[in-house]
Amino acid sequence: MDYMEQALKLARLALGEVSPNPAVGAVIVQGEEIVGQGYTLPPGQAHAEVVALKQAGDKARGAVMYVTLEPCNHFGRTPPCAGSIIAAGIKEVHIATLDDNPVVFGKGKTELETAGIAVHVGEHREAARELNEAYFKYINTGLPFVTAKYAMSLDGKIATRTGDSKWISSDDSRSFSHSLRHDSDAIMAGVGTVIADDPKLTARCCAGRGGTSHKQPIRVVVDSSGRTPPTACLFAEPGRTIIALGGNVAEERKQAFRQAGADVLEFPDGDDRVDLPALMKYLGQQQVTNVLVEGGGTLLGSLFDHRLIDKVIAFIGPVIIGGDKAKTPVAGSGAETIATAQWLENIRVSQIGADTVITGYVVKE
Repeated sequence: MDYMEQALKLARLALGEVSPNPAVGAVIVQGEEIVGQGYTLPPGQAHAEVVALKQAGDKARGAVMYVTLEPCNHFGRTPPCAGSIIAAGIKEVHIATLDDNPVVFGKGKTELETAGIAVHVGEHREAARELNEAYFKYINTGLPFVTAKYAMSLDGKIATRTGDSKWISSDDSRSFSHSLRHDSDAIMAGVGTVIADDPKLTARCCAGRGGTSHKQPIRVVVDSSGRTPPTACLFAEPGRTIIALGGNVAEERKQAFRQAGADVLEFPDGDDRVDLPALMKYLGQQQVTNVLVEGGGTLLGSLFDHRLIDKVIAFIGPVIIGGDKAKTPVAGSGAETIATAQWLENIRVSQIGADTVITGYVVKE
């Protein structure tokens, strides 16, 4: 059995529940028997290693641990995991990847080795780093990892010329989209999308019977001039809503948003539009490690223009819409030449129902 792969599967169960902490999985093996396993619990509760050690009990002595991220060696909300591993008598530890957090980096590994534990690093490293790609960007830059997600037709349209867009993607794709929302700290949409579609911007999965997830991402509406209807259904949903405004919005409009339950924040640039880099910096300060952007084209275009997108997930439905006035997924100023366009790398192509899904990472200069 591939024990590190099992640890990665466990770590994925923590996604969407443990931010700003990384999602970690741990497996303890005695001989060829798994005697303990676990994944990171929400902040303030036990880390994956401690969960697995508790399950293993006395069987941890002389056993081998497989863990997806370097065990911490410092006191945070919880005691250091490296010390717990040493105290439990683990004889060997396999670590998928070291932790980029400078408080931890290499120190957890060194503490285990100093205690006489054999440590091996690098098994399934790329998968482990992809699993926590948002955490690694956040810990290195203080900024959230930003994913652009959209559904479009084969001819690159997100709606007809009349604005009709339901539904370009399949039921299966929309269910998968809710999983993406669940794994995100924040969902961002432009005011045009809110006016046109009146979306809830909630994660409706991972709660049993297809209900609304108990942990909702922050909803962020980018609205330069305060056009969001105070009656929009997203205000009635559980969780926090942020209305990010530009400049020159009337005070009574701001008050209407507050009365609807939103946090009203202003990020004016020089043209009374929302300063998107400033908004992302603020979200990072709020310990938002990842943002899922769901459109529309104006917002996505501006984010690409500012080079703020890290990852793209495009759902392509088997339909032709046509029309030179039909909307496209990315507007903005765009590139002047192909050489200055934003290319993707590490491309993956998959199938969900009738849809083709293309996932890739924006090449950074």
